[in-house]
Amino acid sequence: MDTVEKLKQWIEESSNIVFFGGAGVSTESGIPDFRSVDGLYHQKYSEPPETILSHSYYIRKTEEFYRFYKDKMLCLTAKPNAAHKKLAELEAAGKLKAVITQNIDGLHQAAGSKKVLELHGSVHRNYCQKCQKEYDAEYVLESDGIPRCRCGGELKPDVVLYEEGLDQGIMNESVRCISEADVLIVGGTSLVVYPAAGLVNYYRGSRLVLINKSQTALDGRADLVINDSIGKVFSQV
Repeated sequence: MDTVEKLKQWIEESSNIVFFGGAGVSTESGIPDFRSVDGLYHQKYSEPPETILSHSYYIRKTEEFYRFYKDKMLCLTAKPNAAHKKLAELEAAGKLKAVITQNIDGLHQAAGSKKVLELHGSVHRNYCQKCQKEYDAEYVLESDGIPRCRCGGELKPDVVLYEEGLDQGIMNESVRCISEADVLIVGGTSLVVYPAAGLVNYYRGSRLVLINKSQTALDGRADLVINDSIGKVFSQV
């Protein structure tokens, strides 16, 4: 039995699947993985993405932070791909219990997924630091320089920056979902970003599936490894 057939069988047999995904799920919708540093990036920015997307940089150089953020992190024309759509379908069928994502683009919700645990927040929520009023991503994108609230306060995206902690409630719920799952499908992540990558350790079952184009550190622990594009695999399921 080939790997995709085996995955199909496990999905058919389960009603408690959890999906844990990373940047690779979104790159197939045309959202660049900012870790893959491109030539254009080198021409325009003096510091690496990890520096610009840090809490201290945001505080120190807010305008420069927003220049990068609007340019690289707000891909608002992107549409859900085959993986997003299939996961929403599996949830609607009562098979998938949760999507846990490291992505901040909201594409899982756009595809129709209801239970989405966003480990790193979302570009679609932005709050005034003064009065807490919420603004959408379009408002931020269309603003000049530093986006401001009508009250004059600066907006901050509800995105976990480097040096900031993850939301403990979302982490706890992710741990609960993973520890209770029959099948855990991990896709589009090289499992190097902690603490998110450590969540896989809470899985207690015997059907751990890794779908990634390249190898990961956990391939040896997985019960099924598929080295392929996640959209392609899910379009066959």
